[in-house]
Amino acid sequence: AHEISVLCDAEVALIVFSTKGKLFEYSTEASMDRILERYERNNYTEVEPGASHLQSQASWSLEHTKLKAKIEVLQKTQRQFMGQDLESLSLKELQQLEQQLDASLKHIRSRKNQLLYGSIAELQKKEKALQDQNNVLGKKIKEKENEIAQRDQQTQGQDSPTFVLAQELPSLSIGGTYQTGSGGGNRGQVEGFQPLSQQSSTVMPHWML
Repeated sequence: AHEISVLCDAEVALIVFSTKGKLFEYSTEASMDRILERYERNNYTEVEPGASHLQSQASWSLEHTKLKAKIEVLQKTQRQFMGQDLESLSLKELQQLEQQLDASLKHIRSRKNQLLYGSIAELQKKEKALQDQNNVLGKKIKEKENEIAQRDQQTQGQDSPTFVLAQELPSLSIGGTYQTGSGGGNRGQVEGFQPLSQQSSTVMPHWML
C-alpha cells in the first residue's frame, strides 16, 4: 500500500481484520477519517441518474401511500363523529368517542357564550349612546318650545284689543254742564255735562265698546 501510494502519488487507505478479529489499518499522509469521508462523498455523487430517478419514484410512491392511508383514517373518524360507521367500534372505543364529542361540545358552547356576551356588551354600549343622544335632543326641543312660547306671549300682548284701543281711540269723558233754551231765550244749565272741548282725558272702558 505504501509503494502504491508512492508510485501512483495517490492517497491510500487500507483496513485489515485478522482471523482473530484484530484491526490493522494503514493510510498515507492524509488521515483515515478524511479518506473515508472523501470516499463516501464521491460514492454518493457517482450514483447513476437512472437509479436516482427510480429511488425518487419509490420515495414518492411510499409518501403517496402514507398520505392516502391518513386520509382514509380521517374520513372514517369524521363519519364516526357524524354518527356513522359505528358498527366496527367496541364499547371502549364508543366511550372514547363520546368523551371526545362532550369535550368538543364544551369548547363550542364556551366559544358561543363568549360571542354572545361580547354582542350583548356591544349592544348595551350602543343603547347608552342612543339614550344620551336622545336626552340631548330632548333638552334642545324643550329650549326651542320655551323660546316659541315666550315669543307668542309677547306677540299676543301687543295684538290684544285693549292695548290697540288704548293707543288708537280718542279719549271720551262725561261731566260738566249741558246748556238748553226755554221760551223767551232764557238759557239754563244742567249739571253733569261739559262740552267736548272741556272734557277730561279719560279712557273709555272696555264694556262700552
